[in-house]
Amino acid sequence: MRPTPSIKDFTPEEDLLGFFGPDSISWRIHSDPAFSVGGIRALLLQALHPVAMDGVHQFSVAFETEPWARLTRTAEYVATLTFGTRRDALRQVRRVRGLHRGKSGVEETTGRHFNVDDADLLLWVHNCEVDSLLSTARRAGVPLTDAEADRYVEEQVVAAVLVGCDEADVPRTEAELAAYFARVQDRLAVTPAARTASRFILVPPMPGWVQLLTPARPAWATLASLGAATLPQWARRLYGLPGFGLTDAAATAGLRAFRQATLAVPSRVRESPIVRAARVRVAEPEPLSA
Repeated sequence: MRPTPSIKDFTPEEDLLGFFGPDSISWRIHSDPAFSVGGIRALLLQALHPVAMDGVHQFSVAFETEPWARLTRTAEYVATLTFGTRRDALRQVRRVRGLHRGKSGVEETTGRHFNVDDADLLLWVHNCEVDSLLSTARRAGVPLTDAEADRYVEEQVVAAVLVGCDEADVPRTEAELAAYFARVQDRLAVTPAARTASRFILVPPMPGWVQLLTPARPAWATLASLGAATLPQWARRLYGLPGFGLTDAAATAGLRAFRQATLAVPSRVRESPIVRAARVRVAEPEPLSA
């Protein structure tokens, strides 16, 4: 596995801009309201790989005991990798790779002995994330040409390599991404661990006071239902969900309505502190008045 780069490998200017920068498609997609739905779709899709899901089930105790903390850390990782300085991003990468290191097991339904950081498992997680974020962005109405969609997949190769994927195996276009999923579909299944994970994602446990005194439950229900409805038809069928074209049309309409409603909220409210800090960090300084 390729070692994590050092901050010494980059200039101060490169460090400041991060791994992508404000002109990247990654900034455009990852700062859009559709990102939250794409994240949920990615988690549901990732759970369909029996071996990858078993690694989560065996070694991510926090998934069941502290689910919100784990989701928050995952979102923070993606946001920091996208919008943070290279120094901050590499700090997060080292933390994640450290958590993976030395963990191994045997998945019961396949009998496969695996290491959590096996390159093919890391590639599965990466491709589910890229496919989900790109797909939901385009369906939600984020203006993206086919060339820009391919550019996004290409940009995200950096994220895959940083976490430990073999660069030669990482898709660089939408077509390559689609071909990857076509190749792996026959290995996917809803195992008991996947069923447990999907139930948590769709109906997560919440303290009583949160459910009674905040809009968290209905808000999450909206995001979760959109995340499930925007899964590929073959993935919905594996979960026993409707897999018809009509469902796709309804999901796209709902996703567009959600995005438009969220865009009406001021950016200082809807954007994360990491995104807001990045915009300030890379902004051109105001010229001094004479």
